[in-house]
This record gives sequence, C-alpha cells and structure tokens, in this order.
Amino acid sequence: MNFLELVKARYSCRKMSDKPVEPEKLNQVLQIAIAAPTAKNLQPYKIWVVKSAEAMEKLKQTTNFIFGAKTVLIIGGKKNDAFTRPFDGKNFAEIDATIVATHLLLAIEAVGLATTWVGMVDESKLKELFPQMHDFDIVAVFPLGYAAADAKPSPRHSERRSIEEAVIEL
Repeated sequence: MNFLELVKARYSCRKMSDKPVEPEKLNQVLQIAIAAPTAKNLQPYKIWVVKSAEAMEKLKQTTNFIFGAKTVLIIGGKKNDAFTRPFDGKNFAEIDATIVATHLLLAIEAVGLATTWVGMVDESKLKELFPQMHDFDIVAVFPLGYAAADAKPSPRHSERRSIEEAVIEL
C-alpha cells in the first residue's frame, strides 16, 4: 500500500475488538512516533501508554471515548522544553506534539491496527489522576486496538474539499 492509499484507508475507528495488541506492533508504532520531526529537534513531548486495569479505570473518569480499547496512547507537549520563536514568542510544544500524534495515527494504520483521535477529554481531571502529565498540554488520546468486525467509517469519512477549494497558489 502506498502512502496515499494508507491515508485514505485510515478512518476513525470507534469500535475495537477484544484481540490484544501485540507488543511488537506497539513498539513499531512508538518507534515511528519518536522519529517524527520537532522544532530544533527538541522533542518536547511525551507519549503515555495506558494498559493496566487501574490506569484504564482512571482514564475512563476523564473521557467516555475509549471504544473498548485495552490500550490507549496519550500524547502531550511540554512548553518549557519546546522551541519558542524569538521574534514573536510562538511556542512550538503543541505543534511538535501534534506532529508526533499524526505520525502515531498513521503508524497505527500502517501496522494493521485501528484508532481514532480523541480530543474530548477532561484534561484537568486527567492531570489530577495522572500527575506525571501535569506539565504537559494534552493534544491527543488514541484508543488502540484491532477494529471490531462490524466497525466502519462514518458516513462523512470520504467527504473532502477539492484541491481547487483547499489550495491557493500564490
């Protein structure tokens, strides 16, 4: 599958099967994520892998969007560790963490797993329950697993603007 086919095949999977994620696949996904570029290569992000029953119960107090996954990846950016553009003070922590999250999203599809980008999370509660996330801005929560047999893309999945609508040549 080429890259365009991979990107088009990926969809927001909202129903996971009970099949466990193999450690090798999780490791491959994480290796791809940490290869992502960041501003000045400062890598001001963290990826948390939520797998234990206790951690999953805590996470479920912050979001209703786990979709049956037994593993969840959470990505955050840390402003104090990120590049800040000197002429206007723009901090790149959130941008860098989002680049990493995008790599994760596509890596998950590439290894035959499924996910959806969950943004509907109570970040304050998450940081209260997981103090190690305190200094980070959370950019994504990815329930990770195999798509259930009856999982399918949303009806709007393939709706895209045309190149003419989305791109302006200057």
